Amino acid sequence: MFWFYRACKMTRHSKNCTAGSVYTYHEKKRDTAASGYGSNEVRFGKDSLKDFDCCSLTLQPCKDPVITPDGHLYDKEAILEYILHQKREIARKLKQFEKQKKGKEDEAKETNLKEHSDKVQKFDDSTRATGMKEDSTQPSTSSVSNMTADKGKELPSFWIPSLTPQATKTELKKPDEKVRCPMSGKPLKLKDLIPVKFTLMKDDDDKRSLIVKRDARYVCAVTNDALGNSVPCALLRTSGNVVTMECVEKIIKKDMIDPTNGKPLKEKDIIQFQRGATGFAGSGIKLKGKIDGAVMQA
Repeated sequence: MFWFYRACKMTRHSKNCTAGSVYTYHEKKRDTAASGYGSNEVRFGKDSLKDFDCCSLTLQPCKDPVITPDGHLYDKEAILEYILHQKREIARKLKQFEKQKKGKEDEAKETNLKEHSDKVQKFDDSTRATGMKEDSTQPSTSSVSNMTADKGKELPSFWIPSLTPQATKTELKKPDEKVRCPMSGKPLKLKDLIPVKFTLMKDDDDKRSLIVKRDARYVCAVTNDALGNSVPCALLRTSGNVVTMECVEKIIKKDMIDPTNGKPLKEKDIIQFQRGATGFAGSGIKLKGKIDGAVMQA
């Protein structure tokens, strides 16, 4: 009994002890996270995931939803404000670029004029020197002034502005004149936005707002199945209705006709929703975040 007590007692150690014979995985993981070394990886929780019917910019349920051809959902007001802001930024950057371009052209003209004046001055100096050689028989008058022999152009002080180094301006590149989607990075035009018609779930309590209805807000326009992040869904461009991908595969793709209005469909008319984007990550269905820290090597 005594040896069993001693064996059990050996596993007990101080909370912050790291030199004992027993160093648990939990303690090692905790100390690694506190030290800042190594890679830390975490899986996003449910609260970090954007709902499939929320705007990719505001992360709130869309009042007037529109979708891009790539399947990114936006609130119409938010995406229009984004497009207008991007156009203003592009116009401002273009104005700065044109100003820089004009400044370079003016500087090039000044340089050419200066080179021309230097050539003229050099020619005059050589002509004057030739004339002085011809009149060398006449007595020359020396002067102690430093203004002779073009010394008046020399600046004896080092603190004058023309001798101090000048900082070069940051050279601007011509900005991209296309407004791009904030999620996919592809060019985006106002005519590319497609209105979305969600089918509301029938609820006895219609007084609740959409944001309160966290479990299920919308259903498939054909099968009435509840829509959510775990249910892949798509938009039918011909009608703007939202259906599940299961409905697309089993019903719609058999004859390629929109069941809600009877219009023929093409492959490009079926736009699948991009789901799984988070508020602090990019987009897609990436559900893990990883930060690579410093590594100590022996």
